[in-house]
Amino acid sequence: MLYEQIAQNKRKTVYVLIGFFALVLAIGGAIGYLFMNNMLTGVTLAAVLAIVYILIMISNSTNVVMQMNHAVEIKDANQYPDLWHIVEDMAMVGQIPMPRVFIVEDDSPNAFATGNDPQHAAVAVTSGIMQRLNREELEGVIAHEVSHIRNYDIRLSTIALALSAVISILVNIGNNFFWWGGAGRDRDDDRDNGGSNVIAMVFSILLMILGPLAASLAQMALSRNREYLADASGVELTRNPEGLINALLKISESEPMQAADPSSSALYISDPFKGKASHLFDSHPPIEDRVAKLRAM
Repeated sequence: MLYEQIAQNKRKTVYVLIGFFALVLAIGGAIGYLFMNNMLTGVTLAAVLAIVYILIMISNSTNVVMQMNHAVEIKDANQYPDLWHIVEDMAMVGQIPMPRVFIVEDDSPNAFATGNDPQHAAVAVTSGIMQRLNREELEGVIAHEVSHIRNYDIRLSTIALALSAVISILVNIGNNFFWWGGAGRDRDDDRDNGGSNVIAMVFSILLMILGPLAASLAQMALSRNREYLADASGVELTRNPEGLINALLKISESEPMQAADPSSSALYISDPFKGKASHLFDSHPPIEDRVAKLRAM
């Protein structure tokens, strides 16, 4: 059951990521079709922007994210010995290098991982999680975060953020063309080709309008799927689903965080702002669903 769930979640991630890249290229193609009279030019622009943004964000992710969330690095075991040794143990079991360890001063229990890869990773926990969770529960949380590192979820999150930023840039470029430059389509050619070009134009405009919403949904779907995978992989490390189950239940009953940065909220083990509006737009799966899956293992 455990290994089937891990394999299934990995397949879903591949599908979502492929769809995300396809969406970026499609929006680029729509802009090229509408305003440059050349779809290939738009696709190329989108591809170049995506690659540049991904490289920039991957190279600076750890320090930037930690600064955004007001995290302070723990330099040695003497500062927080229990936390340090749990991270050390879980990293050893997960067969990854010891990640950097950070504390976020916030009474709400939560945690996240970030970085480029297992060699440049970091784990952060709130002061609240240190106060409210026992050792077994904290091990479950750290195993979950180590799994994010081991499964390269930290890189996937950075890529998703970069692709969302590229989509926003492309849509802004399209809007600027629309308001200041006008469409670049050859109107005589459009008349000669009749209805097919009208359909293509309508589809391109819809892509530009709905692209940012689709990007947000894809980013949320990727985040939700990787949370399920990290839960399952974390249990693989601890062999103790009850630790993570109890930790998630305690986290779900806590107050919203004050120190968390909204743009990095998807990195946390649970929504730091406790959004209740609609599960469709949640960056995390419902806690009750995660607990149910863990209990079924």
